[in-house]
Amino acid sequence: MSADRRDWPLYEVFVRGKRGLNHVHVGSLHAPDDTLALRSARDVYTRRNEGVSIWVVRADMITASSPDEKDPLFAPSGDKVYRHPTFYEIPDDVPHM
Repeated sequence: MSADRRDWPLYEVFVRGKRGLNHVHVGSLHAPDDTLALRSARDVYTRRNEGVSIWVVRADMITASSPDEKDPLFAPSGDKVYRHPTFYEIPDDVPHM
């Protein structure tokens, strides 16, 4: 183990709740490796048995867009009407639509 915890990588923690369908970001933690990050995330973020699944991801492995890039990044999809199913008729016997 590293003698200085400040040198440990930062992990982002995502938990899927018992009633949820998606993992939700719940916080961050430092850990020396993936295994201890998962164990620490379990101990810190699911103390009341609220989770059924945990993801830990090294923060330096995440690539994300910036909110400032929203318009140029997502604007190209606006002119592709086939991506917007507003003109399709959904049959009455199709559930969950």
